[in-house]
Amino acid sequence: MDRRTFLKTSAALGAAGLAAPRLATPALAQNAKVLRFVPQSNLANFDPVWGTQYVVRNAGAMVWDMLYGVDANLKPQRQMVGSEEMSPDGLTWTFKLRPGLKFHDGEPVLAKDVVASLNRWMARDPIGVMIKAIQDELAAVDDTAFRWRLRKPFPKLLFALGKTNVPGAFIMPERIAKTDPFTQITEYVGSGPMKFLKNEWVPGARAAFETFKDYKPRDEPASWLAGGKRMLIDRVEWVIMPDAATASAALQNGEVDWWENPIPDLVPLLRKNKDIRVDIADPLGNVGSFRMNHLLPPFDNPKIRQAVLVGMNQEDYMRAIVGDDEALWKPLPGFFTPGTPLYSEAGGAKVGKGDIETAKKMLKEAGYKGEKVVCVVAQDQPITKAQGDITADLLKQIGFNVDFVATDWGTVGTRRASKAPIAQGGWNMFHTWHAGADAINPAGYPAVRANGDKAWFGWPTIPAVESGIAEWFDAPDEASEKVAIDKTNAAALDGVVYAPTGFFLGYQAWRKNVEGIVKGPLPFVWGVSKA
Repeated sequence: MDRRTFLKTSAALGAAGLAAPRLATPALAQNAKVLRFVPQSNLANFDPVWGTQYVVRNAGAMVWDMLYGVDANLKPQRQMVGSEEMSPDGLTWTFKLRPGLKFHDGEPVLAKDVVASLNRWMARDPIGVMIKAIQDELAAVDDTAFRWRLRKPFPKLLFALGKTNVPGAFIMPERIAKTDPFTQITEYVGSGPMKFLKNEWVPGARAAFETFKDYKPRDEPASWLAGGKRMLIDRVEWVIMPDAATASAALQNGEVDWWENPIPDLVPLLRKNKDIRVDIADPLGNVGSFRMNHLLPPFDNPKIRQAVLVGMNQEDYMRAIVGDDEALWKPLPGFFTPGTPLYSEAGGAKVGKGDIETAKKMLKEAGYKGEKVVCVVAQDQPITKAQGDITADLLKQIGFNVDFVATDWGTVGTRRASKAPIAQGGWNMFHTWHAGADAINPAGYPAVRANGDKAWFGWPTIPAVESGIAEWFDAPDEASEKVAIDKTNAAALDGVVYAPTGFFLGYQAWRKNVEGIVKGPLPFVWGVSKA
C-alpha cells in the first residue's frame, strides 16, 4: 500500500470513528467559547524574533502587536501607532502611540518598550539590519512618542515594520526586549489580542491562548495584520497533530474546528463531509525551497550548487507536495511570486528541468570529493517531508554521498541556526517554503538575501544579488524596480542563493459552524466566530 492510499484509508476509518482517540478537554474550557486549531507543526519554541519559523510567527501574531500591519492589499497600515510624521528630507520620523495600549501584565505600553523591541528585531531581521546600518538615533521622546533619525531616506520603513514575513517587528516589554537577540526569551508577555497560557503549553502536544480583555482594537475593519483585531472567541487551543490521517479524522468527528494545512490527498474525503468547508488558504501561494549551507563543503562551491539546480525536477517536488492536481502548482524559474508585478524568470532557462546527466557531469567537473551531505528533513511537516523524499533520491542519482537525517520541524529550526562543522552537529541542507505574500519583493524576503553573516540560514555571500537588491530599494519607479529585480533574480540563480522547488497552493479546512476565516499567509483568528 503506498503512502497516499494509506492516508486515505486511515482518514476514512477515522471518519467512521475507528481511529483518532477523543481529545481531552481542560475543565476550565468547558463553558468557554473555544476554537480548537490544528497548526502546521509543533510549537517547539516561542520567540518570534529569535527564529523564523512560520508556526512561531503565527502564534506570535496573536500575542504580540506591531506598530504597523500589512493589509490584504499588501499595504502597511497603522496598528499600535496613532500618528507618524516624516521630515521633508525623509531622514527623521516621529511616531506617537495610540492611547490605551496595555501589556498582558497590566503595564502600559511605553515608547521605551518600542525602542528596545525594535533594537532586538533589527539585530535579527535582514531589512532591520539595513535600517540599523543607516540609523543615526532611535530614542523615546516621552512615554508615548519615539523618534527615528536616519542618515539616508528609507522609503520602505513602514512596510518593514508591518510585514508578514519573519521575524516580525513585534513589540515586547522593555525587560523582555533587552534579551540578547541570539538567546530565546522565556517570558511571553505581549499587548496583542490574546494571552499565551504558558502553564498549559506542552510542546509536541498543545498550546493555549486566552482573549486579552483589556485589548483595544482599532476602529477600522480587520484586514490581515491591519485594522481592528476583534476577538469573538474566548480561547484558542492548538492541538498538535503531525499525522494527517489523525487530523482529518478529528476534524470530521468535530473534535477540532480548523486545520491549517490539510494535505491535498485528503481534500476529496473532507469535501464529502457536509459539515466541513475546504478552500485555498492563500491565493498568493508558496515558494518551495531547497536551502544549502554556503559555509561548508560541498555547497560552498557554487558550481556544485548549480549542479543541484540543473538536476532537480520541479515537477517531482510539486507532485510530491500537492499530488496530481495540476491547478495547484507551476514551475518557478526564480524567486518571486507568480502573478505579482516583480515576478521574474531572468536567468531561469535551465532551472528545475531534471537534467540528471548534465548535473552528474557538472558535479564531477566541480571537483566533488565525496563529502557527506547532511540533509536535515522534518518528518512532522508534510511540505518538508515530501520535498525531502525527492531530494534524497535526487542527490544520490547525481552522485552525492547522502546522510539523510529524519527529524522534527522544531529540531530543524534550532539546528539550521548553527554554523558548526558537520562533525560538530552542522548541516548541509534543509527544506522549507516561503509564503507568496513574503516573496513579492526583497523588503520582506530574507531568504533571497546574500549578504554573508547577515543573511538567512545558509549565509550566502553573492555581491551581485545584494547590488540588485540595493538598486531595487533605490528605484524611483516601477519600471526601474523591475529592471533591478531581473538583475537580482538572475544573480540569485547564478550563485544559487537557494534552489526553488516550484510554486504551489495549499488548502485549509474548517467546520461549518466556524465563520470569519479569511484567506491569507497566516491564520487570522480575529473576526472568527464559532456557533
